[in-house]
Amino acid sequence: MPKIYNKKPIHQQKIAEKRIKFLFQHAKEMFREDSNASDKYVMMARRIAMKYKIKIPSPLKKKFCKNCHKYLMPGANCRVRIHKHRIIYYCFGCRHYMRHPVK
Repeated sequence: MPKIYNKKPIHQQKIAEKRIKFLFQHAKEMFREDSNASDKYVMMARRIAMKYKIKIPSPLKKKFCKNCHKYLMPGANCRVRIHKHRIIYYCFGCRHYMRHPVK
């Protein structure tokens, strides 16, 4: 029998999802003024997702580096390329590649 991990109540998970979206929105707004603040917002969003055991939505997953957890803004601190049915994000901070399939 598979293990059942303790999940938080559904209403708490929905609140957590709203907070994650809110934090990513503020990370985008604050990036031009202070990129370190936007990185902190991403870290807070990741911690909320881990605490409530919810997945970060797919469009938001592409907005931060999986290695150094910095908020990515194409042209400012990352490079975006399309190659062989993939979108490739290259982080200038840690020099890490992230590949996402294109449908």
